[in-house]
Amino acid sequence: MGKVTAAITGVQGYVPDFVMTNDELAKIVDTSDEWITSRTGIKERRIQKEGASSDMAAAAVAQLLEKKGIDPMEIDLVICGTVTPDYPFPSTANVICDKVGMKNAWGFDLIAACSGFIYALTTGAQFIETGKHKKVIVIGVDKMSSILDYEDRTTCVIFGDGAGAVLLEPNEEGLGVIDSILRSDGSGRQYLIQPGGGSANPPSHKTVDDRLHFVKQEGKQVFKFAVTNMAEVSAEIMENNNLTSDDVDWLVPHQANLRIIDATANRMGLPSEKVMINIQKYGNTTAGTLPLCLWDYESQLKKGDTLILSAFGGGFTWGAVYLKWAYNS
Repeated sequence: MGKVTAAITGVQGYVPDFVMTNDELAKIVDTSDEWITSRTGIKERRIQKEGASSDMAAAAVAQLLEKKGIDPMEIDLVICGTVTPDYPFPSTANVICDKVGMKNAWGFDLIAACSGFIYALTTGAQFIETGKHKKVIVIGVDKMSSILDYEDRTTCVIFGDGAGAVLLEPNEEGLGVIDSILRSDGSGRQYLIQPGGGSANPPSHKTVDDRLHFVKQEGKQVFKFAVTNMAEVSAEIMENNNLTSDDVDWLVPHQANLRIIDATANRMGLPSEKVMINIQKYGNTTAGTLPLCLWDYESQLKKGDTLILSAFGGGFTWGAVYLKWAYNS
């Protein structure tokens, strides 16, 4: 019997129907399609008009289980990466379990901003590797429109809403999650933060009047840190595993900014055809970007493909995951 690894055996995404284009955004904030596209690569994003993060995630998970022919009662554990939970408590994972009928599962939320999915994926993999869990659902979901200030063009043009989920199962063929590097630096919190609503600034008339419940970002600082750290950690995980650019079939990068994606691919020596990109149609869905990429590109993935997942998020958080794809679509 070989070493047990945690393999992704299915993926499913969900995005809301409503499409907000750059031209539509330009009607409500001082911006333009040219300004947004040239700086980010984003052309449009999806906005959830009604419902919560759990509704998007539940839709993705229900479709994933149906696609795989798995009874919701078979799921052992649900980990939800999100910064837009339905409530401070109970956890959104708890709500998703109820909505999908995963009555035998326990679960929890994990907050790591845009790195939420790789943090959650690495955590879920370790539960599989113990041998105690056989079917783990890992979710990345965010309803960023619920915490955006549509008078602030530095943030509202970047983000969209969406969810993605993967199923992790044991594998003894050397496929699945092989290695990961996760990092954090809390001194960066001042540059990308939602200041209001927590114990530091509990909700009050003043926090609402001061617009502290919205995302605040210092774009230049975030860009500088993201370009450096996302590229470096991606190169580091290649070096640690003796991988060359020829060995890597796909880079799955966080979809925050096309220039950051390009810088990461260049640092890894990868051509554009090996890079998953869907930022133009979804924007930055925070924890949702990586599973949405896997969902969009699922039909192009082959069993044994080498993938590097890489992300950078507020806090700061960042990291990379090296995995072998476990199935043919």
